[in-house]
Amino acid sequence: MKKEDIRIVFMGTPEFAVTILNKLIESNYSIVGVITAPDRPAGRGQKINESAVKVFSKSKGLPVLQPTNLKDETFLKALESLNANLQIVVAFRMLPKVVWQMPSLGTFNLHASLLPDYRGAAPINWAIINGEKETGATTFFIDEKIDTGAVILQSKIGISATENAGELHDKLMHLGADLVLQTVQSIEVGDVKTFTQPLKETKTAYKLNKDNCKVDWNASMHAIYDQVRGLNPYPAAWGLLSNGEELLNIKLYEIRKHSESHKFEIGKLILSKKAIKVAIKGGFIELINFKFPGKRQMDAVSFLNGFTFHENARML
Repeated sequence: MKKEDIRIVFMGTPEFAVTILNKLIESNYSIVGVITAPDRPAGRGQKINESAVKVFSKSKGLPVLQPTNLKDETFLKALESLNANLQIVVAFRMLPKVVWQMPSLGTFNLHASLLPDYRGAAPINWAIINGEKETGATTFFIDEKIDTGAVILQSKIGISATENAGELHDKLMHLGADLVLQTVQSIEVGDVKTFTQPLKETKTAYKLNKDNCKVDWNASMHAIYDQVRGLNPYPAAWGLLSNGEELLNIKLYEIRKHSESHKFEIGKLILSKKAIKVAIKGGFIELINFKFPGKRQMDAVSFLNGFTFHENARML
């Protein structure tokens, strides 16, 4: 098969997907259509927000479809009329069978983990939260379940001890772009070799929510540190500050570990002119960069200049 014989429909929504789409365009593959999320109101003014993929696709003159229902007959007819023979999915949503089985060359997905580990919505975050030393990206043909299809290619990447989710996201974005291109090239030359995943994974990328983003100050120092960096910059770990009569929600973006024996109660705040530390088992967590509701991110020195702590202030 020649490169010009491949007609691709690309499905994706966030900035992560834009890099992969751009790689395909730069490699002179034919993108006959793009499927992305519907426009949504966002922010205080509820201004209509277009997905990063839509904004980019419009700048390249690509046809864009934004279905609310992937089984809608009008959408299915529009998709079929694009006459694609390959579909590529990056950070989109689960597809019905009628969609993923449509192209003759199949539909493959890019997932930001080494499947079968970290199937699910937040693989980048959970790899760091769990203290992994490496992760990677996987391309696989989509089937009826989530992230379980036959694996095409995988590529590994290291995770440093201080790396946060935003930094790992960007590394995986570029790794993923190369992997998607390699996958398309193998399909082009008819050299696709797949392997079946084990159905049971040992590690899961659960959807992030308020409960699993809250810091447990009774956890180990390493667990707290990994949780904060694994949720930075989004959605951010958080803790509850009890300050006299006030209960304040603090989002935590950067912290520092201090191993040290002490006799303070867990959660007790230890304050100086330049630092805010939280007593934990075996040491302290120093709050370096954080954010209160309605405020901007700030460092400890800036915060201490304008805030009064109660003598019994502590993190809950």
